[in-house]
Formats: sequence, C-alpha cells, structure tokens
Amino acid sequence: MQPQTIIVKGPALSRSGYGEQTRFALEALRSRPDLFDVYIINIGWGRTGHITDNSDLTVWIRHTIHKTLQAIGPGGPSFRPDLSLQVTIPSEFEKIAPVNIGYTAAVETTKISADWIARSRDTVDKILTISEHSKRVLEHTTYDIENPETGQRIEGFRIECPVEVVSYPVRESEPEPLDIEFSTTKNFLALSQWGPRKNLENTISGFIQEFHNDEDVGLVLKTNLMSDSLIDRHHTAKRLENFLKALNMPDRKCKIYLLHGELTPGNLTWLYRHPTMKALVNIAHGEGFGLPLFEAAYNGLPLVTITWGGQLDFITKKNKKGKRVPRVSRVDYDIAPVHENHVWEGVIEKDSMWAYAKLASYKRALREILTKETHYKKEAEVLKNHIHAEFGKDKMLESFVDAIHTPPDEDVREWLDKIEEMQAL
Repeated sequence: MQPQTIIVKGPALSRSGYGEQTRFALEALRSRPDLFDVYIINIGWGRTGHITDNSDLTVWIRHTIHKTLQAIGPGGPSFRPDLSLQVTIPSEFEKIAPVNIGYTAAVETTKISADWIARSRDTVDKILTISEHSKRVLEHTTYDIENPETGQRIEGFRIECPVEVVSYPVRESEPEPLDIEFSTTKNFLALSQWGPRKNLENTISGFIQEFHNDEDVGLVLKTNLMSDSLIDRHHTAKRLENFLKALNMPDRKCKIYLLHGELTPGNLTWLYRHPTMKALVNIAHGEGFGLPLFEAAYNGLPLVTITWGGQLDFITKKNKKGKRVPRVSRVDYDIAPVHENHVWEGVIEKDSMWAYAKLASYKRALREILTKETHYKKEAEVLKNHIHAEFGKDKMLESFVDAIHTPPDEDVREWLDKIEEMQAL
C-alpha cells in the first residue's frame, strides 16, 4: 500500500502554542513514512517570532516546506493530497482534500462561536483537540439559529463530526544554564505572554502582597507582549515597571526577575530544575492545555494553579478509591462571565465564561509551597512519574498517528485514478 499524501497547514516554525501543536503533529507523521507522504503549507501566527534552531526536526520541516512549494508551483497543486491536517482555530478550517481533519486547541472558556460550528460542519470530517476540556466545549456548545437562506429555525445547532483528544508528549532536554544569578533562594516561576487571559497582573500583585516583607523570595517572570524582539523587551520592561509603580509598595523587599527572549528547551529545563525554584505559578483564566504547567510537572516542579481547564488532564492522579485528585497547591476560583473588555468576537464570545482565581486562596497556595515544602515536593514527584507513564513521547506519537490514519478505500482511489486518466486523454 502506498503512503497517503497528507498536506499539513499550520504555523510550523512559529514560537507559539499552535506552533508547538504543528511540530508535534509533524513529528508524529514523520515517524511513519510507510503511512504518510508529508507536505507542509507554513503560515504565520499573529506577531509571534520564529524558531531558529537547527534540530533534525526543524531542518526536515524547512526541507518539506521547500518540497511543497516546488510541488504546488505557480499554477496550483500538481498532486492530489489524500487528506489535509489543519492546525488552527476552527474559523480557518477549509476544504483542501477529500478528507480534512482540523487540529485545534479550541477554547479556554465555556463556549465556542457559532461561526466555528458552521465552519466545522462545512469543511472538516474530524476534529482533534488537546484536552478533555476543549473536547467537552466543542461537543456541548449549541445554538438555536435561523437558516439565513430558508428562514428555517434550527435548534441545537452543534458540531456533528467526531472530536478526539490527543495530548502533548513529554519532551526531555538536558539543562542549559542561563546567564542569570538569583539573589533569592526561594523562587517562583511564571511563564506566559502578557495578555488578558493569562491574568498576569493578579499573578504579580498577589505574589507581592504575600511576600512583600521577605527579601529572600523572588518571582521569575518569563513573559513578552507579542514576540521575542528587542523592541518587545523594551515595551515589556516598561509595562512591568509602570505596573510595579502603580502598586504603590515602595517598601517591597521580595524580588521580581524579568526574563525575555528566546529560550531553548534546555534553558527551560534548567529553570524548572533550578535548586531555588519552589513552584510554577499559573492562575490564568483558562487553559486549553497549559503547556508550561505540563513541562514543569514532568520536570518535577510543584505547581500552584486552579483546578479547572485543560490542565486537569495531567495535574490529577487517581487515589486508592479511584477518584482523580489534583496533586498541586490548589487555588480556589469562581466561574463567571468574561469581562466585556476581553471579549474577542468569533473567538471569546460575550456570553462565555472562564475562571477567576480568588486572591486570598492564591496567596495561601503560594505560602503553603514554602510552609509545606516537603509535602508538595512529594506530590510533584508523584505527578512527574504519572505523567511520564501516561504521556510518554512514543505513546503520544502513536496516539496521534492512530487518530489521523484511515486506510484509503482502494476501490474509490482506483476509480478516481481512472477518471484522471480519461480526462488526460
């Protein structure tokens, strides 16, 4: 049997969550050359930067992009792909091949757009997503709408194609030290882009309120506004400076460290395993998955986070009674409507909801990381072993291949080939 020709459309070289998704998908497809002949349509993702490493996978991606450009040519595709894999939000799904699969992080709230539903129904045969939270929202969002052409009322308008979850894999890297020295011995780490959903202002202010009198505690903040550029570093540093001034706590003794710019996987491993690092902090309003939480957890770093959203897939482990229990320092939260200033039409709907971490609970969870350090180190070790067993790289690559591969109907393929031969005559 010949390999299926698959065209992957996604931000293959982007330093973004969707970039990570695309590269994971490509790594899985590349692992089975007997099943897939891969082509890549590379797209950008917002204003995020591009990866610059020369790893084996990155070199292969660049080569495959070049191969695709040659195959497509100025007159359009010179080959007929058997299927497409589109790594993006559902509003950008399209019909590219006889079989089309959407691969999306979906949404961090409680509801998807009606436009996403309409687009998915019109274009894709299957949707892959990254967490049970995203799957649940994709499957359960419904609308009562009116058909604009017929005026007929449609109740329970929803996605009808299959939705399947394939999680990220563990990726182990050797630590690569950064040129930075921490003057504090009790540090917390936060990694996120500075935007409304990530709730970074409350992350910083709650930390300072709890530890403002402790000169040996620090928050290591790896963030940016849009990209890893020097100009972005300038604007990020200025925003942080202005925010700290606005807090009006001139007697603050705890430290805030700003990290900006491209970090290698080894740099991140070094941060997660640094002897002064006590926990990773994430009180975002919602996560489709929560990749920094995942990476920190499989490196054995305790977590401070809410118990809602995509991270539930990996921060919980069954106890002796079979109940899934979060193995983190828990932050209580409320589920409430997204603030009108944060509505993003077509992506974050005005009547959707997400989580709001409770400040008092957040500060308690931070403090307990230090006062119950032995306990949370043990919890982190349990979680680390659990993730390595359940989310191992080979296991996840195989799961992705299984979710994509459907043996082609040879009779249909032969019939299409005959039609092409007749048209050529």
